[in-house]
Amino acid sequence: RSPGLCAIIHYLVRGQLGWLGLTIACVVPGYAAQLLSILWFREDGRPLSCWLLVLHLLQLGLWKRYWDVLRSAAKTGGSACAGEVLAQHGDVCVLRLLEALLQTLPHLLLQAYVVVAVEPAGFVPGVSAGLSLLSLAWALVSYSRFSCLLKPGHLCPPAAAILCLLLWRTGMLGTRVLALVLFARLYSFWVFAVAGVHWLLMAFWLVAQQTDIVAQPCHWKLFNCLVGAVYVFCYINVRPGPSKHRVAVFYAVST
Repeated sequence: RSPGLCAIIHYLVRGQLGWLGLTIACVVPGYAAQLLSILWFREDGRPLSCWLLVLHLLQLGLWKRYWDVLRSAAKTGGSACAGEVLAQHGDVCVLRLLEALLQTLPHLLLQAYVVVAVEPAGFVPGVSAGLSLLSLAWALVSYSRFSCLLKPGHLCPPAAAILCLLLWRTGMLGTRVLALVLFARLYSFWVFAVAGVHWLLMAFWLVAQQTDIVAQPCHWKLFNCLVGAVYVFCYINVRPGPSKHRVAVFYAVST
């Protein structure tokens, strides 16, 4: 929460109400992950106490889930592959990724644009954008690590592999965000047309792959649209099996 809070205080102190309002608006979509977390707690049979609701209202619900994972891992002797620990870890990884895409990514784009087009020497917006980039990259790495643990016979990736994956995600996201921000700086609202065309291409590509993660037709279409929007910035594997050909197609279109 530090990047967003620092940026809010920065704009409030400087009286930049327009950027302050946009920064606060980037916080609102993050409540979708908090709401989904509450619903999953209820489906798991957990009592929804006032304290738990307050934590989610303050957008600290995922921290509560991280604490539950650590406590369960301690009870099982630190085994990250135990059934209960793996299920809890999967829930928090998916929720964290959703929060990062809905909240951290818009905040990153906004602060990066401020640094490039409005306040090039702005220290706080620059630090906020950098921390948001790392947060988003780590959310993607955590999701990839969990997906690896789900595969039969796969062990937890070593620290060196996780570090390389983090550097790769950070570099890929950083260059993508920088390219979009520079395009927006030069061509203003035409960036939405370019991003929209990319979004449609990726959404149709997902439909052509016939992903079966979501069964209901209306939810399936919504899922493809949402993941297509994510593909404007990064690739997420949503199908089982080898993905090298899909990754090659993605990078061929992205570049």
